Amino acid sequence: QVQLVESGGGLVQPGGSLRLSCAASGSIFSINDMGWYRQAPGKERELVARIASGGNTEYANSVKGRFTISRDNAKNTVYLQMNSLKPEDTAVYYCSADIIRYSTPTLRLNFWGKGTLVTVSS
Repeated sequence: QVQLVESGGGLVQPGGSLRLSCAASGSIFSINDMGWYRQAPGKERELVARIASGGNTEYANSVKGRFTISRDNAKNTVYLQMNSLKPEDTAVYYCSADIIRYSTPTLRLNFWGKGTLVTVSS
């Protein structure tokens, strides 16, 4: 069984910073892309940032220059450093990872965490 567990969400004032973490655990052979998505009330889930196993990154235009995604492959963990937060960044943030399990080495499956709430408000 594979699990993704996010942490680090909370309430922060506009202009503040938060660091989200997402740790993957279980019978994991390898992890390819890892990413962060978010869903604000009444809106569809959207990509925030994504990072490949080799380190290539992709960001939504709305967060470029403010958010930084990184990963620690030894710990199967992805991070999202969020700076200069704005009220419009308020959302539930979800972690996603493309994982190959030992039990099914020919399949790359997409897993999701349960999300962590980020609220940006004064």
